[in-house]
This record gives sequence, structure tokens and C-alpha cells, in this order.
Amino acid sequence: MLVIGVAGTELGAAERDWIAHPAVSGVILFKRNFASRAQVTELAAAIRAASPRPQLLCVDQEGGRVQRFRDGFAALPPLAELGALHARDANAALHLAEEHAWLMASEIRGIGMDLSFAPVVDLGRGNRAIGDRAFDADPQVVSALTAAYVRGMHAAGMAATLKHFPGHGSVLEDTHFDAATDPRALGILRTEDLQPFAAGIAAGAEAVMLAHVSYPAVAPEPAGYAPQWLEILRGEMGFAGVAFSDDIGMAAAHSAGGVAARIDAHLDAGCDLVLVCHPELVPDSLAAVAGRGRRFEPAPLLGRPAPAWDALAAGTRHAEARARFAASSMHS
Repeated sequence: MLVIGVAGTELGAAERDWIAHPAVSGVILFKRNFASRAQVTELAAAIRAASPRPQLLCVDQEGGRVQRFRDGFAALPPLAELGALHARDANAALHLAEEHAWLMASEIRGIGMDLSFAPVVDLGRGNRAIGDRAFDADPQVVSALTAAYVRGMHAAGMAATLKHFPGHGSVLEDTHFDAATDPRALGILRTEDLQPFAAGIAAGAEAVMLAHVSYPAVAPEPAGYAPQWLEILRGEMGFAGVAFSDDIGMAAAHSAGGVAARIDAHLDAGCDLVLVCHPELVPDSLAAVAGRGRRFEPAPLLGRPAPAWDALAAGTRHAEARARFAASSMHS
């Protein structure tokens, strides 16, 4: 039901209690939780030990400017570099998209975590929050690279999460700081922004994260609060996986009201898991779901068997992939 954030590089007593709470299905880690590869591996193990049930351990390890774990990990280029390569050599870009995904996911699985919220499948059309996190502006290019990326994640034993449904790339505002409204008609969204999501679903993506963007042609609320968008995702597009909210601490999420109202709105709309990334919001969030019934089981998203770090690093594919994605290599 909830995926929560914790404050630092070790768990406090209160955080252990949160993780053991029956409403908590997972924990998301950030740069604030990372000091070294060894430390974050220990933190992941401590989170699992704090709960009597499986916990989904998550991070945003997209590459480029959104890469929470850096020291000791591959320096991953932003996805926009794959889009730029696609304009020159489509086959090479598809191969490298798969390899980028495999490398990213293998390293996260190698430290005992389950999920990186990837890939971003928004169109690269100037949004302040998305920028070079997007593959490209062209829906067909993004669709092809999305399918390749999902394949690479699956090869590494990681589920894929398409974000930010139904498309965050075509508005200017950054929903971390501002409300955002996309006035386009649903027909245009279907032929443009929804296409990469359809490609990712067809490739077997197990999760989708909804945007805090409003699309008034469909519903007045941000997408994660709008049952209409969950119906389009599940009914029209045939998605049978897990629906995540975006972080309820973001400014654009405040339109629903306080913490309890935000959680209720997401769950009532049909989201399965609600992201509570800010630790200071966790106590109110736990109180808000007290009457909500049983916990959402994260089994479909838990990492599949994969080599631990030492075994991964001993393999030639890991070394070759890291070398291939060294700085500026994709420009050659």
C-alpha cells in the first residue's frame, strides 16, 4: 500500500517500526541514504531484516542527473543520448538501450535491491523535470527504445516501471514545485504520449507510475487521482500490473489536500502503491491507511534471481558494459 522513505544511511528505531507496519510494502532510497556500495548493501539487508514480510526495495537509478548511487557504480549516461544515437544508427541505439538497462539493473540487483523506477518513457519536449531523462521527442523512437530497455531490465532480473503515465514530457512545469496542466485532447495523447506506454506494456513492463499532471480533457484531477486514467490504463490499454503514484510530497500532489487526502485519492482512483518519499510524512501516512485493510503484496515486482555484486563484477559483460558507457563513449 505504501512505499516509504527513510532519513539516512542507517535505520533508526522508529524507521524499523515503520517498516514492520503491515501497510508498508516497500522502501525507496535516495542520495541521502547512500555513502558507499558496502553501506547501501548493508542498509538494504537491514530493511529486509526489519520486516516480517517481503519488502520492495526501490531507487531512481535512471542515469544522467537522476542516479542516486554513484561511487562504485557505473556512470550511466542520460537516456537522451540513446535518442541522439538513434538518429544516427537506430540498431546501435536499440542495442545500447538494452545494455544500459541491463547494466543499471544488474548493479541494483547486485546489492540486493529489487527495483529502479525505470525507464522514463515521457516524450522529450522541454519539460523542466524531464529534460534529458527522456529518450526523444518522437513517440515512435521512444517506443522502440522503451521496448529495448524493458528487455534489458528483464534480462538482469528486474521488473520495469514505465513513467510518468500518461506522459509528463509535453508540459513545461516541474511537478516537484508547481501544478501542471496539459490541455490536449485525449485523441492527441493516444497518438503521441501514450504510444511509448503501449510499447512498454506490450514488452511486458510490470509497473506504471502515474504523473501529478492534470489533463482536463479527461479529468480535472492529476492523473494519479483520476479513476478515468486508471481505467484507460487497465481497460483500454490492457495493463494488468502494478500502478504506483508519484511522490505525495511533490507540490503538484497537494491539490488533493493533506497527507491523508492525497493517499485516499490515489488509492480510491485505483493506484496499488503510494510513494511517501519524505520521512516526515510517514507517520501521518501510516495513520491515514489504518482502516484500509490488508497490505499490498509486492511479489510481482520483487527482484528475480541475479548475481550478487562480486559475481557480477567478475563477469566480462559487466566490465565491457561499464567501459562502453564511460564518459562521452556514445558520441563516438
